[in-house]
Amino acid sequence: MSTILDTPRLLLDGARLEANAKRLRDRAAALGVTFRPHFKTAKSVEVALVSHGGVPGPATVSTIKEAEALAEAGASSDILLAATAIPARLPRAEALARRHGTRLILVVDSPEMAGMLDAAAGAPHEVLVEVDSGEHRAGVAPDRALAVARAIHGARNLRLAGVMTHGGHSYGTADPAEIADIAEAERASTVLAAEAIRAAGMPARVVSVGSSPTLLHARHLEGVTEVRAGVSLFWDLAQMSRGMCGWEDLALSVLSTVIGHNPAGPSLVLDAGALALSKDVTANAFAPGTHYGTLADAETGAALPLHVLHAYQEHGVVPVPDESWFARLPIGSLVRVLPNHACMTAAGGYGAYEVLDAGGNTVARWKRVDGWH
Repeated sequence: MSTILDTPRLLLDGARLEANAKRLRDRAAALGVTFRPHFKTAKSVEVALVSHGGVPGPATVSTIKEAEALAEAGASSDILLAATAIPARLPRAEALARRHGTRLILVVDSPEMAGMLDAAAGAPHEVLVEVDSGEHRAGVAPDRALAVARAIHGARNLRLAGVMTHGGHSYGTADPAEIADIAEAERASTVLAAEAIRAAGMPARVVSVGSSPTLLHARHLEGVTEVRAGVSLFWDLAQMSRGMCGWEDLALSVLSTVIGHNPAGPSLVLDAGALALSKDVTANAFAPGTHYGTLADAETGAALPLHVLHAYQEHGVVPVPDESWFARLPIGSLVRVLPNHACMTAAGGYGAYEVLDAGGNTVARWKRVDGWH
């Protein structure tokens, strides 16, 4: 690895990223659906291009700022804003259409919000009805989607485009058969909602589903037009603990410096704490003892039998079996930390990825699109 003077740093293995992206594209093609990767994990124009094999393509975003970055870079002209839209976001959405000809599709899950958007809009907007397929985070039950669709279809400035859902509850199991069942419920709920909307004389061209586990384990996606997935471009310990990927697929890590040895532990002290790693511990549900992340050799990326047990704001504490580890990882040495949840870790304020080639050398620096405004 080329010398990096300051840590923590966000490392991205370029070869693993490309391999992960190809796996997702091939899987979507095998299922006969469009791949619309989610930008919320990577928040990088360069990663968005890699996700489609180096060319622009459909994208999913969680913020208007992400959509602006993709449109301005020419990385996508067909974007789905997957979080429920609010009126305050419409001027920026409309500016994207004027400046770049961007198709920005919005999402709502209530007649009330549809009415608020219609009243505030200064131009027509395509809108999807969000359906709750079992996660119970957002969206309406499939049998209530018709009321939301009618509110959109009857609006002056809104154009009903179809339905979407997110099967995020697929993260709650490591059983492939259970994930396949969740994928089928995800598919069926949106297809049924779309069919009801069409039967009522309204359009529903788009039927959009997606989570990384359900994309990989869906038995089929009949009636679905597109699939979304984000964390699978990078993968992480939480997904590895569920059997979605292997260690050799993990593309994201945090480079950290050993800044102290504590004989009372005994433990190592790293300069990667809660802000660098996040407080997410989701991998522990299926891989107890992972804590806040697993250490790896800084040069090779090979796993070490060490984990970050405590994450303070700027300090990570790593218990070691004995003090021989102080000689193996002396003060000032570098380690990588593989995160529990790539999305949360990458959002820790780094601003950019240090991109590594297959030999572990830093070959590029890709900026991230963080924040909302």
